[in-house]
Amino acid sequence: IDTGVPEESLSNLLLKQTELPDGFTPHKKIKRLLQIRKDMAAGERKLDWGTAEALAFASLLTEGYRIRVSGQDAQRGTFSHRHAVLHDAKTGKQHTPLKPLVSGQGTVEIVNSPLSEAGVLGFDYGYSLDCPDGLIIWEAQFGDFVNAAQVIIDQFIVSAEDKWQRYSGMVMLLPHGFEGQGPEHSSARFERFLQLAAESNIQIAVPTTPDQFFHLLRRQVIRKWRKPLIVMTPKSLLRHRDAVSSFSSLTSGSYMKVIGDTSDLNPQKVKRILLCTGKIYYDLNERRRQTERDDVAIVRIEQLYPVPHEDLEAALAPYPEGTPVYWVQEEPENMGAWNSVKGRLYEAHGDTHTIRRVSRTESGSPATGSAAIHKQEQAELLDLIPRLQLLPGEDETAFEDLRRALLLDLAPATPYEVALAENL
Repeated sequence: IDTGVPEESLSNLLLKQTELPDGFTPHKKIKRLLQIRKDMAAGERKLDWGTAEALAFASLLTEGYRIRVSGQDAQRGTFSHRHAVLHDAKTGKQHTPLKPLVSGQGTVEIVNSPLSEAGVLGFDYGYSLDCPDGLIIWEAQFGDFVNAAQVIIDQFIVSAEDKWQRYSGMVMLLPHGFEGQGPEHSSARFERFLQLAAESNIQIAVPTTPDQFFHLLRRQVIRKWRKPLIVMTPKSLLRHRDAVSSFSSLTSGSYMKVIGDTSDLNPQKVKRILLCTGKIYYDLNERRRQTERDDVAIVRIEQLYPVPHEDLEAALAPYPEGTPVYWVQEEPENMGAWNSVKGRLYEAHGDTHTIRRVSRTESGSPATGSAAIHKQEQAELLDLIPRLQLLPGEDETAFEDLRRALLLDLAPATPYEVALAENL
């Protein structure tokens, strides 16, 4: 569905959020933030993540939808990107820029919650059942903190529709990305959600641009049916120079489940296709620029479940049949999306493309505890891309290509994969 909003409305809503009550003294950093948003409203700067989120909230409120956001640092945003509740630097008095937008707008409630993930997520899940027409969000301070709420996920969020026909539009925002911040601040463990995904019970999205996040949040409440939404939100991309959007990209369209290569390369010259999801896209794109490669295409999977087969097929269609496809992820081989998506990729695209994986090696921990080792691992991961060679036998049958892809995976094949390959 179309989730766009007219540009004039967006500009007015953004300007409205920069207004302060008489006598309110903002912190100097907040004063600078408000000026930046005024520049964005005037079209002098592109929109960052926090601004696109604020516009999604504001536009939904003016359309009469209720919004509730809770989390350990939901008002400011863990990474100082939201600032949905401001504090007077002298008196401490609070001001919520989203509240005085228009008369008759929806109710907005943005609260800082305690470090009791199971209790808070359980409360907000119950809230979503009682308020199906609202945008109800629980945000983890870091995505890893969802570990402490796993019982609510297993018992209710992913299974309540199948068990009791209870429908929820609950949204979970889980900051995810390998930034060298250690094992407890890297992974939202979205491989667990992919394991629990079946019968279209949940949605799992990894948006990479502010406009994508804007359309995703609006889609969640505007369309008629309700499914829980799990979002792997960014950390470094909140201020990344390339992770910005224009007003025009918010005025029409809808959430894109797959984003094809956005460079101007010639598809017929492409020697390999990199599939990825999330922050790693920007690392790959930067490395492609540095090495001046015009034979590598990068395709982003923005929705991991339900699997967007048709969208991915359309994104791969411009490239020659047989062009090798590599799934590239930051996460270790036994984590991340690979083990869930590889079978679906083989099944849907194994006839036309060989498929292999590029990732960190398997690990018992989500990430290293050393920032220096993290940088080394990330560099080695990116250095591997230019060395990837075309698999031999391009003119062989699709089954032979699939057999070779299974046997020559960069990680040792499982006994099941070896047996399958030998049978083929």
